[in-house]
Amino acid sequence: FFFSSCLMLSRVSARCVRSSLRSFSSVREERDCEFGQEHLHPALPRLLSSPIKQAKGSYLELEDGRKILDYTTGIGVCNTGHCHPRVVEAAMEQTKKIIHSQLYMAFSRPMLNLMDRLVDIMPDPSLDCFLFANSGAEAVENAVKLAKMATGRPNVIVMDGSFHGRTYAASSLTNSKSIYRKGARPEMGGISVAPFPYCFHCDNSCSDKGCCMKSAQHISEIFKKQVAADEVAAIMLEPVLGEGGYVVPPAEYVQSLREICDKHGILLILDEVQSGFGRTGKWFAHEHFDVRADIMIMAKGIASGFPLSAIAANRSLMKAQPVGTVGGTYAGNAVACAAASATIDVIQEEGLLQNSLDRGEQLREGLKELESLSTTIDIRGLGSMNAVEFKDVPTGTVSKITSRCASNGVLLLTTSAYETIRFIPPLNTTKEEIDTCVKVFVDAAKEFVQ
Repeated sequence: FFFSSCLMLSRVSARCVRSSLRSFSSVREERDCEFGQEHLHPALPRLLSSPIKQAKGSYLELEDGRKILDYTTGIGVCNTGHCHPRVVEAAMEQTKKIIHSQLYMAFSRPMLNLMDRLVDIMPDPSLDCFLFANSGAEAVENAVKLAKMATGRPNVIVMDGSFHGRTYAASSLTNSKSIYRKGARPEMGGISVAPFPYCFHCDNSCSDKGCCMKSAQHISEIFKKQVAADEVAAIMLEPVLGEGGYVVPPAEYVQSLREICDKHGILLILDEVQSGFGRTGKWFAHEHFDVRADIMIMAKGIASGFPLSAIAANRSLMKAQPVGTVGGTYAGNAVACAAASATIDVIQEEGLLQNSLDRGEQLREGLKELESLSTTIDIRGLGSMNAVEFKDVPTGTVSKITSRCASNGVLLLTTSAYETIRFIPPLNTTKEEIDTCVKVFVDAAKEFVQ
């Protein structure tokens, strides 16, 4: 009886397994956005009500049939446009060879190829050594860690309006909006915040004599009142504020920070996560200011949408970190590195740096039509990293404008603590697409601001 029972149970079990396998192998029902809302973290809202079906170039195609001009590019990620054929091909070919090879095991061929290209495009030959990671926030934390270990100093100075990420340490370094640190205080210690030259909000009349903050004199005040210069490991800033409003500082300001760092043995960390890889019309935004970074942070546009980030520094700095102090399971993923190499090739060979400059100038010129509005506006940017800020309008005005633009086929993002909208087109966007964006945006702005 015992053996008969076991045999019966084994047959029933086998039938259940076969039935289970059939259910898993069959086509699953596709869930709708209500299902997604129920199961995704509730602090992650969406601009669009329909799932994205596919994307190509500058356009998104939604499952409800709409086609939308995407001037968000995944928040400055898809610099070569959505699904550029060469990037797609590079990634697909790599998946046939090896998808993941942990760096501690051996170099992957795509990583070697990528480093070869990165060395060529670095703004200064001193940036000759790289550490790969997965996200901008992870790269930021690695940059700060390197600065502290290389100098033996505990403190960092960051800028008012800066955005460096949402992880605990990265959000501690962030000062663009209070929401990024809400509920997570006390934040990481050893951080001082310096003013950033934001001329649209300055009370001084500096137009004739240049920016009143161009000499970065406030840094000396921090040394006197908050932390001694010889206890500061690094000054970190975005060469162009990202989430803080796409604010472009005077070149003299960034140059003065370099001089202060040289004088006091402080490292200058430049966060190029959003402004890098051609976004401003040069490979990296700080090239506009003729300064040298000690540590440079890269992410977003580096791989056209594949998760990859990196920091660059001189090898002599990185030697301060012994084996075991840095690394990561997915750091420098082979497929992401292959996509990054293809991204660099596309930007170079298709002349996207120049197109970034040309289309950015065209956009800013078109937006000047808004200067006739009844309120004061600021049109600003470098290359294809541009923004419009509205002064003395009700809170939420720009959200209404972007919502109307989305309804009319153009996707844009708000930014900063003020009423600001940013434009982040692919670097290979066309004249016609810029014209479309300008018309839709100007009409929406006039509707809500006049």
